[in-house]
Amino acid sequence: MKNWKQRTTALLLAMAAAILAINCKEKPEAQDDAIYADIVIYGGTSAAITAAVEAKRSGKSVVVVSPDIHLGGLTSGGLGWTDTGDKSVIGGLAREFYQRVYNHYNTDEAWRWQPHSEYGNTGQGTPAMDGENRTMWIFEPHVAEKVFESFVQDENIRVDRDEWLDRENGVVLKEGKIISITTLSGKTYKGKVFLDATYEGDLMAAAGVSYHVGREGRDVYGEEWNGVQTGVLHHKHWFASDISPYVVPGDPSSGLLPRVSGEHPGEKYSGDNKIQAYCFRTCMTNHEPNRVPFPKPEGYDPMQYELLARVFESGWKEWFGKFDAIPNYKTDTNNHGPFSSDNIGMNYDYPEASYERRREIIKEHEQYQKGLLWFVANDPRVPEDIQTEMQKWGLAKDEFVDNGNWPHQIYVREARRMIGEFVMTENELLKRRPTPKSVGMGSYTMDSHNVQRYVKEDGFVQNEGDIGVGTNGPYAISYGSLVPKKKECANLLVPVCVSSSHIAFGSIRMEPVFMILGQSAAAAAAMAIDGEVPVQEVNYNSLKKVLLDRGQVLEKQ
Repeated sequence: MKNWKQRTTALLLAMAAAILAINCKEKPEAQDDAIYADIVIYGGTSAAITAAVEAKRSGKSVVVVSPDIHLGGLTSGGLGWTDTGDKSVIGGLAREFYQRVYNHYNTDEAWRWQPHSEYGNTGQGTPAMDGENRTMWIFEPHVAEKVFESFVQDENIRVDRDEWLDRENGVVLKEGKIISITTLSGKTYKGKVFLDATYEGDLMAAAGVSYHVGREGRDVYGEEWNGVQTGVLHHKHWFASDISPYVVPGDPSSGLLPRVSGEHPGEKYSGDNKIQAYCFRTCMTNHEPNRVPFPKPEGYDPMQYELLARVFESGWKEWFGKFDAIPNYKTDTNNHGPFSSDNIGMNYDYPEASYERRREIIKEHEQYQKGLLWFVANDPRVPEDIQTEMQKWGLAKDEFVDNGNWPHQIYVREARRMIGEFVMTENELLKRRPTPKSVGMGSYTMDSHNVQRYVKEDGFVQNEGDIGVGTNGPYAISYGSLVPKKKECANLLVPVCVSSSHIAFGSIRMEPVFMILGQSAAAAAAMAIDGEVPVQEVNYNSLKKVLLDRGQVLEKQ
């Protein structure tokens, strides 16, 4: 009897242990408080959302760990006048995004303030609303955000918002792989493959992956357009007249005006740690029922805009040159001219800065740009015709309603750039060299905004760093530019801070391209999981077939 009881007890204990083991295998969250997914995406950008959609459609579980509350990055943050380049190479989920935008504007309800018939339908080299391809390339910020939210809802994607990576202690690696990431709120996320889809590359950096900040010298990759570019004056973002940079014009002893550097700009073509200027893409309107007058920022100082007053005095009249029209009598307003919304030289430490310091930089940019708008609308030194017109404009009342009608995303044109398995340079973009393993295409001009404002040897002020060089048609982007070196991390993909030189990134950095690369990165992540291989060893021919099936464009026909 005793033996029978012992055997029965042993059997029951064994069964309980087996059941527990099965439950732990099926529900690993029972072991700890971590959140599990096959693919963990850090970021709330347009690339993050397309990556998450692709992950779900590839049959993988996914979680988006977003420091942002609003999804879509710059695409929903004011950049509605899309930098398309050659739109024929925008495929896959990126094209689906623009098709969903088209569907929105193909309804009467979309045209709240402006009759559809009055909209000019002008885009960057393409009609804003392309009926033949059912795509809309120009849109209001809240519409873009609505589309990203529809992707999340339709695919039932988990998005944890306002979750900031613990950059000091929050990334756990084992044998060259990321095991988990933890946010400042204490949440831990575990996955098989991770994606860094941020503009800053914080996960990439915290994982110990190699990266670069600033401009490489031209000799690093054998490029013409990298490094310091003094004397190169592209676009219209430079001082065409002799403007004194001194408080008392012509008197160096009086000191420099605000926002002028007294440092030497560096030898031409040399590398530096400086980055192109940031700004906010403000959504303005001159439609009175929806207009909010420009606010006067706290601490407003008209002396910050003295250079602009002198530019106006020189006869410059192009202030409204980049009030690009989007639907409903609104604009996507960008930098234009020698002194404008680009806050030149005030962002150099942003890529590596702490969260607190980044918030300070963003706040300073906001104060600068709000002050700029107030200055033009109110300062007596502004020409009367420009000021009278400016006073008709204001912020759009129905945009960014939880942020004082101000964009929730600063335009981080460039921050960290990974140094990965393959580095994209101007040589690939200009087709001087072939690009291996295409996972998408770019086509926009190699475009860098100004990097510094300095005093020339003749004593006048000038800007430096603004470059615009065509790529002679679309170019392929290598899979190797999305993955770190294998020895550094075997389960991370980086579709935004891609492995590229400064000047090559100047073209790659366009929002449609980020969406393309986000999707391709997620497709590769799914294949790495299925094949149980490092992301660097994903079979390219198999990946290519998947991407083509998904509608991605990998080469120009």
